[in-house]
Amino acid sequence: MFNSSQFTPKYFLLTGFPGLEAWYPWLIFPFCFTYTIGIVGNTLILAVIRKNSSLHQPMFLFLAMLAFSELGVSASTLPTVLSIFLLGANKICFEACLLQMFSIHSFSIMESGVLLAMSVDRFVAIYNPLRYTVILTLPRIAGTSLTLGLKSLLLMFPLPFLLKRLPFCGHNVLSHSYCLHSDLIQLPCGDTRPNSILGLCIVTSTFGLDSLLIVVSYVLILYTVLNITSGEGRRKALNTCVSHMCAVLVYYVPMISVALVHRFMKHAVPAVRLLLANIYLLVPPMLNPIIYSAKNRQIRQGLIQLFLQRKY
Repeated sequence: MFNSSQFTPKYFLLTGFPGLEAWYPWLIFPFCFTYTIGIVGNTLILAVIRKNSSLHQPMFLFLAMLAFSELGVSASTLPTVLSIFLLGANKICFEACLLQMFSIHSFSIMESGVLLAMSVDRFVAIYNPLRYTVILTLPRIAGTSLTLGLKSLLLMFPLPFLLKRLPFCGHNVLSHSYCLHSDLIQLPCGDTRPNSILGLCIVTSTFGLDSLLIVVSYVLILYTVLNITSGEGRRKALNTCVSHMCAVLVYYVPMISVALVHRFMKHAVPAVRLLLANIYLLVPPMLNPIIYSAKNRQIRQGLIQLFLQRKY
């Protein structure tokens, strides 16, 4: 199992739902359903925005970035989750585990940044609608997307190398169906303080700062909306934020729930912690395409046109 000279594990053992192994043939159906809706839904969102030039606007370009990051999260977790519940195979080699960890966290960081960019987009659209397209130009949006992508890659780049340098002590069982830094950092027997400090800095500077700035954006949006004299104008302004608010809640509520359970309910049933972790990573990519398709008329019309073109 282990390289005796370097104490590096050849593989890790992933965890499904302990004690529910007999139910795996049935559990695979909700997982497959979630992945199918998420991957197909986000792919259709990207196709609709790409095909319709009328949707090449800041709000929809940010939505395309959100769909891309969610596709990345789904593609990162899909292989190991399906191999566990469909094939009963729970081994993953050391290098593949590090790559999966890097991919999952990079796309999650990017998704959080895109949600922040979308909240700024909504504030600009409500605060200064006449200069909306002047402020949020295509070059600025392209620069924002490039910045978010590079930021997520550069922040995560050191972590796999910091983990690889550490000796492991024989324990190679992870507590999730995929590789996460919070799991891997528990296994080495060397000094993990650099990993822990860097991990804390990454979480604080991305998820923590992004969520704070999203709250600030919505405080400014609410203040701006309350200054609109027309009741109908206030309603329309808030209506443009509903989809984004749902996306923020769908993303951050499971994340906060996972953090609270790990912090204050360490002795909770493992299945509860695993269920919340799976909801955090798998449910937002499934729900966001549904939310935006249901709440946004232009996306809905684009989807209908796409299906009609394929039919005829």
